[in-house]
Amino acid sequence: MADLRKVQQTPTGTFFVCLPRAWSENNGLKKGALVALNQTSDGKLFIDPKYNDEPLPRITTLNVGPYLGREIVGHYLLGSDIIRIEAKGGIDFDVRQVVKETVGSLIGLEIVEENYSQIVLQCLLEPSGFPPEKILRRNYAIVAGMHRDAVNALIDGDLQLAKSVTARDDENNRLYFLLVRILRTILQNPRLGEKLGLTTIECLDYRLAASLVETMGDACVQIATKALELNGVKPSDELRKLLSELQSVCYDAHDHALKSFVNKDIGSAENVRRMRQKIQALSTGIEQVAKAQPLDVMPQTLATTVFLKQIYEHSVDMADLVA
Repeated sequence: MADLRKVQQTPTGTFFVCLPRAWSENNGLKKGALVALNQTSDGKLFIDPKYNDEPLPRITTLNVGPYLGREIVGHYLLGSDIIRIEAKGGIDFDVRQVVKETVGSLIGLEIVEENYSQIVLQCLLEPSGFPPEKILRRNYAIVAGMHRDAVNALIDGDLQLAKSVTARDDENNRLYFLLVRILRTILQNPRLGEKLGLTTIECLDYRLAASLVETMGDACVQIATKALELNGVKPSDELRKLLSELQSVCYDAHDHALKSFVNKDIGSAENVRRMRQKIQALSTGIEQVAKAQPLDVMPQTLATTVFLKQIYEHSVDMADLVA
């Protein structure tokens, strides 16, 4: 519950509010101490008693266990600067491999120390050098390429292209994790949010947008998997044409959605919703044609249509973030 205090005024007209005693003592404040007042763009005022101190690194210690990889990812996302992994009986080869594979999936995290019973990981990123918009645009560019190539791989029976789509999902995940870490760091450090020009609400919107882009990438991997299942067998010419048209509309949808989100363009956001009728008509056409196809083509074609429609729905969700 908030600690409510009355605003008072001196005879000369200066407004003041008394600081809570317990808070002041906990932060080592005494008469004459200096504190920094930071005003946010939405009118809030933050009081920083340690404005001149270098921020201390956030250190986490983990014990070796069955979920070590997941724990490392979790603390990376929470903003830990140093993660110590310890085992009194020594760290075996399999655990070291788990650590190295996990570190490889997280941008900026490095092994800086390693011995018989301890591995020390450190995140070497400076958050202020990674604006969320820049990360989101980069992540989207990867996913957009995955989308285009996944459908083309299925249409053309190109197995190598399908495999490349699956491989690119690792970078999709790495950028998603990085963006989540940066956003959580901003929420814990309002001054960083001011520096990057992001409010708390905007951070929440970016978090959702990032999740939608990452999920689109997962759908692209599913389409690539269906292309691999076909093992080079191509759909009929009619199906290929319809799939290509559906892919094109879906691509336009998420392209408009991303631009509308970043630029706060309501017109572009509305364009995404207007595509629904065309998406439904193409989907219905594909389903009708697919029913007459051989059983070695029909399931993969119908599944691809479902995944493309999911990508479109994620695009609508992103566009709905624009207000």
